[in-house]
Amino acid sequence: MAFDWKMRSAVAGLCLAAFAGQAVAADLIDMPTVSYCTTAGTSSLALNENVGELKTEVVRLMDEAVAAANSSQWIDSKRPVFVWASEAKVACGKAYGYLKTNYRDEDYLNKCECFHSRMVEYMN
Repeated sequence: MAFDWKMRSAVAGLCLAAFAGQAVAADLIDMPTVSYCTTAGTSSLALNENVGELKTEVVRLMDEAVAAANSSQWIDSKRPVFVWASEAKVACGKAYGYLKTNYRDEDYLNKCECFHSRMVEYMN
C-alpha cells in the first residue's frame, strides 16, 4: 500500500511539472521575433538579375565565410564570428548550388547576404 502511494505521488509530480513547463512555453508564443538582419526586406543579391555577377558575388561571400570559419582566430574567439561564418557558408553554398542550375532561390540569397553581413559585423 505504501508503494502505491509513493508511485501515485511521483506520477502526479511528473504530470504537474510537465503541465507547468507547457504553460511557460505557451507564454513564449507571443514574444516578438528578432530580425537577424538590419535589412528586413529583400537583399541586394536577390535584386541582381545578372546570373553571372550573382554567382561571382555569392562565391566571394562564401569564400570569405569559409576562410573565417576555418580561422583559429575566430574559432577560438568569444565573438560569434565563427557561428555566423558557418551559417553564411552553408546559405551561400546552397544559393550557389541553385544558381548553377539557373534557379534563383531568393530565400538562400537573402540568408547568404544576411549571415555574411552579421559575420562581418562581429569581426569589427
